Amino acid sequence: MNIFRTVQNFFHQHHLTTKSAREFLSYLGPGILVTVGFIDPGNWAANMAAGAEYGYTLLWMVTLSTIMLIALQHNAAHLGIATGDCLSEAATKHLPCWVSRSILLSAVLASAATAMAELLGGAIALNMLFNIPLAVGAVIMAAVCIYLLWSNSYNKLEKIIVAFVSLIGLSFLAELAFVKVDWAASAAGWVLPAMPTGSLVVVTSVLGAVVMPHNLFLHSEVIQSRQWNLEDEAVIEKQLHYEFLDTLVSMGIGWAINSAMIIIAAVVFFQQGTPVDDLQQAVDMLRPILGNSAAVLFAVALLLSGVASTTTAGMAAGTIFAGMMGEPYDIKDCHSKVGVIISFVVALLLIFFLNDPFKGLVYSQMALSLQLPWTIGLQLYLTSSRKVMGKFANSTRHKLFLGLIGLFVAVLNVLLLYDMLQ
Repeated sequence: MNIFRTVQNFFHQHHLTTKSAREFLSYLGPGILVTVGFIDPGNWAANMAAGAEYGYTLLWMVTLSTIMLIALQHNAAHLGIATGDCLSEAATKHLPCWVSRSILLSAVLASAATAMAELLGGAIALNMLFNIPLAVGAVIMAAVCIYLLWSNSYNKLEKIIVAFVSLIGLSFLAELAFVKVDWAASAAGWVLPAMPTGSLVVVTSVLGAVVMPHNLFLHSEVIQSRQWNLEDEAVIEKQLHYEFLDTLVSMGIGWAINSAMIIIAAVVFFQQGTPVDDLQQAVDMLRPILGNSAAVLFAVALLLSGVASTTTAGMAAGTIFAGMMGEPYDIKDCHSKVGVIISFVVALLLIFFLNDPFKGLVYSQMALSLQLPWTIGLQLYLTSSRKVMGKFANSTRHKLFLGLIGLFVAVLNVLLLYDMLQ
């Protein structure tokens, strides 16, 4: 997929006038809603581990994962716009039952693993700020997020998520102001691939933390909240262009925030020669080095991230489960509610039995990476089918690019399994 040509075509067709800028802003939202999923507490753990153990070396993985993410999310959104079905609904319609159910159930479990990381991250933040026990904090988080889901429409949720993402981004920009960054080393880290000895688990965790399967299902659903006219091809074409820019801008914000996490960990922990295996430890170390304000910013941003990403993880699970019944996501419908509840209950049960919260966060992201090839394969099959997509089916170039992404993820997972069995 020639992303740069798509960008060029967009600006050629939609001149940067005040009117077109206002029009684009009216479509901004679904991408931001999805973006919060890859600046979640699981990302924090994976990024802190990457920066603390390997310095700037693994920044390239954030860059590569974000490029992959833009392509995959753009493709998932195309499915929603062109067909009016989310990824789960399309799988249920067009695949044999045993195939679709197998993949979709694994995706529900992946959403539960995501929710576990989000709830746990929020609980850790509550413990940092108010000394609330982790189990109690996780239950509080679940209750708050269920309330947000039960009581808000898409538009209201989008505004809440955008506000949270803005605060998280500002928090990390403020953190960067406290540290002395080697920008030359950062620039090299962003573009030069390297795989230090023993880094495979962290690399796959970063991949799973950025390219998350539940977000592909979610984006294909929430992109339809604009209620675009599926009967008019000209309208569809226009929305596809705006959707791409929404995705590009939103994922770019996520790339910047994830990069900032690794950079801060590299400066504060790697240069001190101190590994990080606990988010509370990270705050305790930030306090004397960067001052109390940095520690409070870290905890508040983690809490906001936990609330926002837990909400979107619940939405994703509801979307997948409702799609298995051939229905769109609707929180007033029992199937969507059941999907949300399953993900939160499984997540809470996992948290109650965790001995090491930080490792739980890292390994939850690794689990997402293991499920990801199945979701990518499902999406590639559906979006390449003219029966499903009509004239909007993937071109040969798009198939090749998305296939290479799926192959890369699959090979990385095979290497991970081999490494774990040694």
